[in-house]
Amino acid sequence: MIISYFFIGILASVLGALPLGASNIAVINTTLKQNANQAYKIAIAAGIAEVILSLYALHCNTVVQNFINNNMWIQITIVILLLFVGAFLFFKKQSEKQHKKKTFTQSKYITGFLLGILNPPVLIYWIVAIGFLNKSNFVLSLNSSLLVLFLFFSGVYLGKLLTLYLYSKFSLAIKLRVQNINQIINKITGVLLVVIAVFQIVKLYAFS
Repeated sequence: MIISYFFIGILASVLGALPLGASNIAVINTTLKQNANQAYKIAIAAGIAEVILSLYALHCNTVVQNFINNNMWIQITIVILLLFVGAFLFFKKQSEKQHKKKTFTQSKYITGFLLGILNPPVLIYWIVAIGFLNKSNFVLSLNSSLLVLFLFFSGVYLGKLLTLYLYSKFSLAIKLRVQNINQIINKITGVLLVVIAVFQIVKLYAFS
């Protein structure tokens, strides 16, 4: 059934968005330090970026995958950034003063879009996911009907939006029960980013 492409898009997007990434971290931090409405702005823009990445992966699946695999500097750059950001968040001290600037609240859409679009691991994920779909009974390409493409990318957007929404709700629930939650979240996020970086290093070393 054609409608199944909508649910496939949702499932694929949720699976890709569940691991803690830049958009997720931004949604959590914005929810805790500002409010959920500002976090939702990030989620809305990040969902658009997710659709663009999945569309780009669909357009040039093999070319992009080979380019990333054949250019080690891209993978090394990602690892270095993960290590740097992880260490920064872990050792960052909580400020006693909370500064609220309206100029930043107006740029949440831009922040969400940039965090979503400048994300090579997500692009790699969509290349792999679409490649997997094409090897199964769900053939997806730019030559597919407009209805199929519309349903799939609508599912992708909804899946990303739903996942980030749940991250925001979860962080709010924790905030009500735990003191100094911002500092705890920073340390946990920092550790997770370093772990991801170490995993990437091991993977690069194993396949080099």
